[in-house]
Amino acid sequence: MIALRASAAVAALLLAGTALSACGGDDSGSSDDGVTITMWTRSPTEAQSRRLVDAYNASHRNKVKLTVIPVDNYQPRIAAAAGARKLPDVFASDVVFVPKYASQGLFLDISDRIAKLPTAAALAPSHMRLGTYEGRKYTLPHTLDLSVLFYNKVLYKKAGLAPDKPPKTLKEFARHATTIRKKVGGDTYGTFFGGSCGGCYVFTYWPSVWAAGGDVMDEQGTRSTIDGPQAQQVFQIYNDLWRNGVVDPAAKPETGATWTGVFPKGKTGLLPMPSTTLGLMPDNDKVKVGVAPIPGPDGGESTFVGGDSVGISATSKHADAAWDFISWTVSDQAQVEVVAKNKDVVARTDLASNKYSSADPRIVLINGLVAKGRTPFSLNFGPTYNDPNGPWLQVARSAVFGNDVGGALRTGAQKLTGSLKQP
Repeated sequence: MIALRASAAVAALLLAGTALSACGGDDSGSSDDGVTITMWTRSPTEAQSRRLVDAYNASHRNKVKLTVIPVDNYQPRIAAAAGARKLPDVFASDVVFVPKYASQGLFLDISDRIAKLPTAAALAPSHMRLGTYEGRKYTLPHTLDLSVLFYNKVLYKKAGLAPDKPPKTLKEFARHATTIRKKVGGDTYGTFFGGSCGGCYVFTYWPSVWAAGGDVMDEQGTRSTIDGPQAQQVFQIYNDLWRNGVVDPAAKPETGATWTGVFPKGKTGLLPMPSTTLGLMPDNDKVKVGVAPIPGPDGGESTFVGGDSVGISATSKHADAAWDFISWTVSDQAQVEVVAKNKDVVARTDLASNKYSSADPRIVLINGLVAKGRTPFSLNFGPTYNDPNGPWLQVARSAVFGNDVGGALRTGAQKLTGSLKQP
């Protein structure tokens, strides 16, 4: 899932980037001759990273030494290592922060290497876009986490709704949520969201804006368009659900810490969720999970393609060995026998349906959304949208919980643009 907090430590990379960008080179070779390389990843992706590392180590002469760093410490560690010119050979990053790292020269340019991959055209397009800076490519997709709509078929039946007919529009989503609240009642609510979590709003609301043909920023990521008609319509629907008592009251203070733990309790009808939580969901007399794309107000579908990208550090002295590893992670063997086998989202669009995913239509659906999803680009994404002290959280809360959605978004767009334009 997209990082819920950003650290000011990214600013320190401004000092280290210029020196690092001159390091390394784009030799397009690879090697497997017994070299040990180092890799860093953040704690939310530990399981996926470790599975890939273990599988590579078991089948190659090269070895990867993996270090897992707590998510809150990850950006400061990267900044410190960059300043000391002691980055690991390979490091992963929340995909939304990759443009910042690439612009500061922390990753090695691997454009020529990627061009020689036979499956380059099938790599997750949104991750590849954010890994491209000034026409050069710096990263590959590492782990993918998509926002999708989960709905509880048990509550659908109790409310008299068809359990195999999820909403096709956000307006229908609102009607289904309202029906569940009215027909089931008690401590059961129609929906839930992270009301005090900037990353949660980004991850779950923005796909509805995109599905409607709208956008949240300009192409350069320097001007907010959150006051556009599509976004106003999306926020108005959620505002109405809140005012009408369809949303669990616990949503308003939810910081994201327990957000994904609400749905499994069987007291919430439907809500957008991270795709990576599907394997953790129960299947019992209280919860039977259906999955659908996140729709726009009047139709369409989209997803926020989150997760991590991975690249070779600009200070690596083992670029060929590092490339041997990261290029292997997007191979058929790794994507099918490691990623898909463990019910994770594959990083290649040509493998959306494979021998493992085909056993569960929900996973095929999720994999298929990779080609349709988006990950917005901005060099100042973290301080603008993820930092709880940044402008986005207050803008979103004012629109959802306030009395003037349009006014909140118009005022908010100006504040967001000011943050996005910061040098």
